[in-house]
Amino acid sequence: MSDNPSFVLRAIEDVAIEQRPIPEISDTEVLIEVKKTGICGSDVHYLVHGRIGDFIVNNPMVLGHESAGIVHKVGSKVKNVQVGDRVALEPGATCRICEACKSGRYELCPDIIFAATPPYDGTLARYYRMPADLAYPLPEGLSLEDGAMMEPLSVGVHSVSTLGNFRTNQSIVVFGCGPVGLLCMAVARALGAKRVIAVDIVPARLEFAKQYAATDAFLPPKPNDGESKPDYSRRNAATLKEQLGVEDRGSKGIDLVIDASGAEVSIQTGFFVVKSGGTFVQVLSLIMHNRAIRLSVT
Repeated sequence: MSDNPSFVLRAIEDVAIEQRPIPEISDTEVLIEVKKTGICGSDVHYLVHGRIGDFIVNNPMVLGHESAGIVHKVGSKVKNVQVGDRVALEPGATCRICEACKSGRYELCPDIIFAATPPYDGTLARYYRMPADLAYPLPEGLSLEDGAMMEPLSVGVHSVSTLGNFRTNQSIVVFGCGPVGLLCMAVARALGAKRVIAVDIVPARLEFAKQYAATDAFLPPKPNDGESKPDYSRRNAATLKEQLGVEDRGSKGIDLVIDASGAEVSIQTGFFVVKSGGTFVQVLSLIMHNRAIRLSVT
């Protein structure tokens, strides 16, 4: 059977809907009828540049990895879901036996098969095959659109709660008011943040961030002619601190900085902003498909 229309990236800025075979599943897999898919920055990056670091699109590839859908078929040994269930999709299937998987850090598995990462196809198709345990049933209160947001939301939870170790009544600065940055802000608010400061160079994004989850917003000044990036970053941080009453230590300091922009000056500014003993987390959304690294500032 081949009634499986799929959104295929054939080359840089060359996409088409193609018919692909309907995947066959094993005893432990499920076939999902995909209903909702978000477009990640990595999808756009592959479309425009044809690669992300060492991941190069050498052959046609189905895009998409932020998805939700309905279970269409289950393998004979599957017990956690049944046909008709609405589910969110975990797009990264790991080996389950390496040191990273066994230690609970499966996102670091060297043999991960991640949707829409060369050479693996993504979820922007009518049907997608996956291990049954990576299909998560959605409660009645969540829509399929909500389900498609679970993957980027998990990045926010991992960055703010797990890596950032963020706690109630602490303060956070988030650089970048795109989807991942906004979700990091939302997670911080849900954890009882005292202060959530949004930073972006686009005023409209800052306005939305304040309506959504931020308590404060900061629009960086423009660089001076001939000013080096480190000098600008230091001045940028000093301006933020002065305008918003941020201090280097104590209760008015910034406990956690999240960079969800990837901009060099944002990363540099973040190190000048976070308080002594605070934490800086870099979200690598385009390079490693929404992974994050943590640095403690002493």
